[in-house]
Amino acid sequence: MKNSSLSPPRQKNYQKAYELAYKLVSQQLTKVDDIELRCKRAGAEYSVRGSRQLITVEYLGQPYQISYPDIKVSLKGREGEVPIKDSILILHYLNLAKGAPPTNTMIDYKQLPEGINYYPTFHKRAIKPLISYFGSQPDMLLDMAKRLGGYKAEYGDTSVTINAFKYVPITFVLWQGDDEFAPEGSILFDANISDYLSTEDIHVLCENISWKLVRFLREGGNHSGEN
Repeated sequence: MKNSSLSPPRQKNYQKAYELAYKLVSQQLTKVDDIELRCKRAGAEYSVRGSRQLITVEYLGQPYQISYPDIKVSLKGREGEVPIKDSILILHYLNLAKGAPPTNTMIDYKQLPEGINYYPTFHKRAIKPLISYFGSQPDMLLDMAKRLGGYKAEYGDTSVTINAFKYVPITFVLWQGDDEFAPEGSILFDANISDYLSTEDIHVLCENISWKLVRFLREGGNHSGEN
């Protein structure tokens, strides 16, 4: 059942913090000694066109382009401004990526560095929206996740894996519940995820994806071609 008391987090006064984070990671990237190697570790495409250096990163099923070294993020082949939170996540991923291979061991947020301390907030902001909107209709989760390149996984009663980035699969799990137990949910990661994103970025990313899925459901699942 949809919970009308839940709404996406408001931006409030975070804009300046986002702008500072964007500036800092841009500065860090411009100091990278071997940007081609960094791209390889992130599974990103590096190219040179005339005097321009371009980096293409897959994010939530779509290609994003980064101009280098001036660091501007755009959705490849599309007009429109990229939300600053998405831009920061893309740049943080590129900046941190270590190229670590998958471990095929699944962990949850509590097992991330400092994750146990922030899990109650993570559950409220990233997991609870999924339970509230999809708990009584879990099959809809897969339908909505397909818009982000998601595919069926084998956990819980219903689960989907979304490749947030090429080397960052995230699995969203639901247990439908019954007359005795309420619906429940979880979000799982490969144990190497901290080699690609910080715990804070993982929190922001999962929250971002959860609310995208909820928004798709609220819109009736009609695919407008935008995330």
